[in-house]
Amino acid sequence: MPTKTLKDLFIHSLSDIYSAEKQMTKSLPKMARASSSPDLRAAFEKHLEETLGQVQRIDQIVETSEVKLKRVKCVAMEGLVEEGQEQIEEIEKGPVLDTALIAAAQKVEHYEIASYSSLIALARQLGETGAAKLLAETLKEEKATDEALSLLAEEKVAAEAMGK
Repeated sequence: MPTKTLKDLFIHSLSDIYSAEKQMTKSLPKMARASSSPDLRAAFEKHLEETLGQVQRIDQIVETSEVKLKRVKCVAMEGLVEEGQEQIEEIEKGPVLDTALIAAAQKVEHYEIASYSSLIALARQLGETGAAKLLAETLKEEKATDEALSLLAEEKVAAEAMGK
């Protein structure tokens, strides 16, 4: 079905980010296992729990706003996940891989931040205030994860990668 209205765009965008979040529920455990930093592993595990909650929020939006998600695969997330997987396969486990994992995770966060920001704007335009509120909760988590990853990169992992 072609996208003709803002509602169609909202449904497509929500379906797309739902696919993205589902892909992350599979990718985050792999990233945690690949990490040699206990702090980074804990950050990935914490974000997995948040991601599962974010999927539940989308399910809640579907239930309360009578939106029916489309079966789509988020190609952007698929590419980001694949890029991260290639790094896991190509870089020896240790601080350099940890640094690469942080960069890969932040690319994902930035994509999600942009997606949720757009979804919130669409929800507000459509008068979907409940959906906008739930999406804003997720956006807040995504921004906090990005900040935490930045701090981790600056404080711990980068120092280890440089041999300090």
